[in-house]
Amino acid sequence: MSALTDAPRPSLAARAPLLIVLCGCLIAMLSFGPRASSGIFMLPMTGEYGWGRDTFGLAIAIQNLVWGIGTPFAGAVADRFGVTRVLWIGAALYAAGLGLMAYSATPGMLHLSAGVLVGFGLSGCSFNIVIAAFGKMLPEKWRPLSFGAGTAAGSFGQFLFPPLAAGLNTTIGWHQTLLVFGLAMLLIMPLALALSGAPSAPKVGERPQSIGAALGEAFRHPSYVLLVLGFFTCGFQLAFVTTHLPAYLMDRGLSITVGGWTLAAIGLANMAGSLGSGWLSSRMPRRYLLAAIYFARGLAIIAFVLLPANPVTAIGFGIVLGLLWLSTVPPTSGLVMLMFGTRYLAMLYGFAFFSHQVGGFLGVWLGGLLYESLGSYDFVWWLSVALSFASAAINLPIVEKPVARAAQPAAG
Repeated sequence: MSALTDAPRPSLAARAPLLIVLCGCLIAMLSFGPRASSGIFMLPMTGEYGWGRDTFGLAIAIQNLVWGIGTPFAGAVADRFGVTRVLWIGAALYAAGLGLMAYSATPGMLHLSAGVLVGFGLSGCSFNIVIAAFGKMLPEKWRPLSFGAGTAAGSFGQFLFPPLAAGLNTTIGWHQTLLVFGLAMLLIMPLALALSGAPSAPKVGERPQSIGAALGEAFRHPSYVLLVLGFFTCGFQLAFVTTHLPAYLMDRGLSITVGGWTLAAIGLANMAGSLGSGWLSSRMPRRYLLAAIYFARGLAIIAFVLLPANPVTAIGFGIVLGLLWLSTVPPTSGLVMLMFGTRYLAMLYGFAFFSHQVGGFLGVWLGGLLYESLGSYDFVWWLSVALSFASAAINLPIVEKPVARAAQPAAG
């Protein structure tokens, strides 16, 4: 009887994996929604304070860069101590950043709130941390689809929040809309309790590895470096489109409502794209999947820029781009896990995501800067096309196999 009493209770992941996926998906949805709505706030804020689009664009560029800088460190803390504390701190910073953004009457305050605070908040509570938690906690058979589900949930946040932001802006004003979104981020805290669990330990027979050794191993691995470089393009395109697409559509004679629904169409279509990508990631070489996604993005952007601007072409572009939007995440995170295992998954995926966010910084910043100097976004669109085709080529040489490691010598 004592032996039965003392037997370890199965983990929550073993007893209720669906609950973990559900709570993680809700966190991803909440955290991705407000940052996907940033373009909705650009014209109201710049109009009220007399700023150029480059001022607002720099704030979101800082957000993307800080998000990227903070993610590897948040990942390292999550790898060492578990994800719940990281999610709590991230949610608190995110809420504070959105609240302060509502009262940011100077560029410096905007850069601090929307840039630094929201950026660090995202590094601690975005879908990157959720996906890493899925990789550590869930049984192997659940992982590919859960990666797609977590990414798709972020996309549902993009579907839900931009039209909500556009509607609230016209009814209660953009200041109050930001406060509402800030309060919504606090819901992440109770949801994070489901993702509490022991950090993953080295496998039996595997040498214990320090953080420094794990980083050295990863950056000496050519396939990891190629993966990191290719992910740059994804960030460039996503951040540029999220921030500048509503204004670009208004420049071409369409309404802010069309801009909001185009972003929503991206988010809705990417639910299917992310789930499909997660499903395909376990059934075909991931490098080919990534190359196809980047190549197709380039073709979609060419068509969008050359076609006449109207609600049909705008929403159609949103649907096509949405199918390819965050569909890069499941194969990218899956490749990191395949190469290096789950021990430092959050940190190593975090460094790949840092490259993504450097691209995001440049996409948002150059979008605003070049618009103010050239009077249009055309150059940035064509640069995005060139980056798409370059990333398609970069991913093809990746070798999909675990890194070779020496086994731990047997005792005695």
